[in-house]
Amino acid sequence: MTSTTRGATSVETGGAGPGVEAGAWEELVTTALLGTDRRPGAGGPGELLDAAAAQTLRRRAGLVPAAAGMRPPDAPPDDRPALPEAARRRLALLLADRSAPAHAGGRRGSAPDLGELLPQWLGLANERGLRAPAELLPTLLDAARARTDLRPQALAFAGPRGLWLARLNPEWRFAQRGASGGSVLPEPGDTAAVQLLWEEGLFAERVALLEAVRAYDAEAGRALLATTWSTERAEDRLMFLDSLRDRLSAADEPFLEQALTDRSRNVRATAAELLSALPGSALAGRMAERAASCVSLDRTGEVAAISVEAPHECDAAMQRDGVAPRPPAGRGERSWWLGQLVEATPLATWPRRLGGRPVSELVALPVADDWGDELHAAWCRAAVRQRDAEWARALLGAPSAPPGEGAGTASLAERAKLLSILAEPERADWVARFISAHGLSEAFQLLGVCVVPWAGALGRAVVDALEIARDAGSYPWSFSGVMGLAERCLDPAESPRLEALTATPPEREGASPGAGGYWAEAFQRLVATLRLRATLRAELSP
Repeated sequence: MTSTTRGATSVETGGAGPGVEAGAWEELVTTALLGTDRRPGAGGPGELLDAAAAQTLRRRAGLVPAAAGMRPPDAPPDDRPALPEAARRRLALLLADRSAPAHAGGRRGSAPDLGELLPQWLGLANERGLRAPAELLPTLLDAARARTDLRPQALAFAGPRGLWLARLNPEWRFAQRGASGGSVLPEPGDTAAVQLLWEEGLFAERVALLEAVRAYDAEAGRALLATTWSTERAEDRLMFLDSLRDRLSAADEPFLEQALTDRSRNVRATAAELLSALPGSALAGRMAERAASCVSLDRTGEVAAISVEAPHECDAAMQRDGVAPRPPAGRGERSWWLGQLVEATPLATWPRRLGGRPVSELVALPVADDWGDELHAAWCRAAVRQRDAEWARALLGAPSAPPGEGAGTASLAERAKLLSILAEPERADWVARFISAHGLSEAFQLLGVCVVPWAGALGRAVVDALEIARDAGSYPWSFSGVMGLAERCLDPAESPRLEALTATPPEREGASPGAGGYWAEAFQRLVATLRLRATLRAELSP
């Protein structure tokens, strides 16, 4: 009898051949894994296969079709202009290369790193208001899932269709909370439509809606937030509260004062920070009174100096106003409390409190008992929070002065934050003069806050400093961070000046072996990247 005949007999009679039960599928699988010779009464291999065939037929015959799922809604329209064909092909190449950077093997070579150019390409496409190709949306969402730094630009470029597609794949769920422009928002003045989306929309849609209404009417945006404030999750309240930073005004003070009693510590801290950015707020006045009692002018010596008496306790009223009572590890309590008081105090308090001196003189005054670093650091944070350019200039000091000398702060991190509030041309000019005086070894953080592409003077200062570093005979690896920034930020118009640096220079006495070749390779990659960036911009132009 053939196995087919035996299998048919088994189905008809309900048996499975001698020695083999036509029982659970799991029993048959176990017998197959162990072997029929190790299962008493299991019969031979042929009988086991007959039983499996019969059981398979039963399983298939008894399968109940699943209920058809609901068809997803049609993708929403996206009326933005389509990408030019050359730009579409370029995007496909950039997305395909994102998992294979040019420096995956350690040495970067002279070819541009396409993965590092993808964020810039997305930024340019969004500036021009172009639509993502439908066939590349899955790859684009995969790229955004793998790289969080891509998400804001990628989701804006993906648009409403990208958000629609993300709802159909659990791996892209990040888009439902991270997309700020992925859906068509109602007109900010359409009260009914705004309220409906605010109550029923996805978190990303609600964030975008609040920002749009806030830009249209700041008071209406705040009122919209107040309607559901008490029922929002703590992390969502924090995100929504942060959206009040733009167009912050005295009219927001009552809402923020109420948020000082929120059950979330992070929400309370953010509310206090926003209130302290309003110099006329009641909280700012309370902080100024506390800070003024700690900082005064001492005229008893030959030279006037600033005297500091840090708080001895952090009472309940201070904590309600956002002062965190417990310092981080390695930080003293009193200095921790003092710093929070000073950074929340309106900067206009200090010229009045300290003898009517100009800001530049106040920053240069000696501070008694080694409190200078703490006081200046708090003033830096206050200047950033209050967007005070005059204090920022005074605390930055002269770019030619060595860090740690003169009136300015020695911290590069603080300098970078202070630079961020200056106008773009002034910022670039300050960093260019800093690099000309001190080279590139301490310029990485400062370059990161400069507007791209780097202005002419700044770009020339960077190129000149790189050439000086090459001529010094060291390896280029210690400047890899600045070189990477230059690839992304240097104006492509600078590439002709770099041509002469792409040749391998003769090795000088005392130079590191092979350094010239490595520098030539780095400059070749820089030139190639700048040219490619120029091409990307041209391809995205109408």
